[in-house]
Amino acid sequence: MDFAVSEFENRTGRVQKLMRQSKLDALFLTTEADVRYFTGFRTLFWQSPTRPWFCIIPGDGMPIAIIPEIGAPLMQTTWVDDIRTWASPREEDDGVSLVVDALSQFPKIGMPMGRESQLRMPYSDFLSFQSCLTGCEFIDATPIIDAVRFIKSEAEVLVQQKICTIASNAFDQAVNLFHEGQTLASAFKAFKIELLQLGAEDVPYLVGGAGAHGYEDVISPPDERPLKSGDVFMLDTGATLKGYFCDFDRNFAIGSIGDDVAKAHETLWLATEVGLEAAKPGATCAQIASTMNKVIGDAGGNVGRCGHGLGTQLTEPPSLIHWDHTEMVEGATMTLEPSIEIAGGGMLVHEENIVIRDGAPQLLSRRAPRQMVVI
Repeated sequence: MDFAVSEFENRTGRVQKLMRQSKLDALFLTTEADVRYFTGFRTLFWQSPTRPWFCIIPGDGMPIAIIPEIGAPLMQTTWVDDIRTWASPREEDDGVSLVVDALSQFPKIGMPMGRESQLRMPYSDFLSFQSCLTGCEFIDATPIIDAVRFIKSEAEVLVQQKICTIASNAFDQAVNLFHEGQTLASAFKAFKIELLQLGAEDVPYLVGGAGAHGYEDVISPPDERPLKSGDVFMLDTGATLKGYFCDFDRNFAIGSIGDDVAKAHETLWLATEVGLEAAKPGATCAQIASTMNKVIGDAGGNVGRCGHGLGTQLTEPPSLIHWDHTEMVEGATMTLEPSIEIAGGGMLVHEENIVIRDGAPQLLSRRAPRQMVVI
């Protein structure tokens, strides 16, 4: 496992306390992030949609894993000792009867049903076992799951700090990795290799863009377009270590930097600075977003929010946006991600990773320089 057994005992105990307060008898989980969080079961086999995987958190005691036989050896290395398996994929009953048998004893069953949640199993199978559990009530447990995962332990923070340091070190090599005339595809590949060589276990997320007055979008895959003098080149990475993400970007000027780009970059840096000052326990997401947006003014970009939670997923709740009133608490890891539009159709995005502390937040990413680096 990536952490000591005590880490998973603590996570399970915290969610069970909230379950009792909400009068829930069990949690039913189906996604990679939730199953891994409570069991320690980490595998890339989730990339295959062929097989469903289930985890039940009872009101008392340890998690119950209901998984395909192919996953039993790995699950046995975790702290979970109740592992129920079947030969999957199975046409007539792909784990449904095992789930029905396990859940039948629990009258009130919580599931993630809210914003950013997913059901990772065939919906027809869910309806099938739900119809068999006529005495059970399924209730939205999104708030309590989010509340537990929002606060990171020091062991989690240490892993996040390590992957952020690896990414920061990779960005520091920009002058050696990128150059005028290099294609975007080549630049992306060089950066990914650098991340892996410096110690990242994987780079499942790497996006970016380039343009004379910023970039038009921040999600497209790289193409064969060459970097030109006067371009702004941005890379945004979600590299991982032990399944935990960093998520921040850096902007670079190729050859020279225009006054409009330089001004926009400094505005984002200042917006991030006030975000750092505002990100303290008790401050709400809406308040932090408002503080940052006041610096940017009407030139705000189209990203839609000014940051988000971070952890075993690239993006986690909550969102730094006007309608999210989640309060910051010690141990929460967040991104600060303001964006700005530039005359001429481009935009800039700037991002840092932090952990909320008693007082000023702790930077996990190495703070970007106030002036954009010129390559």
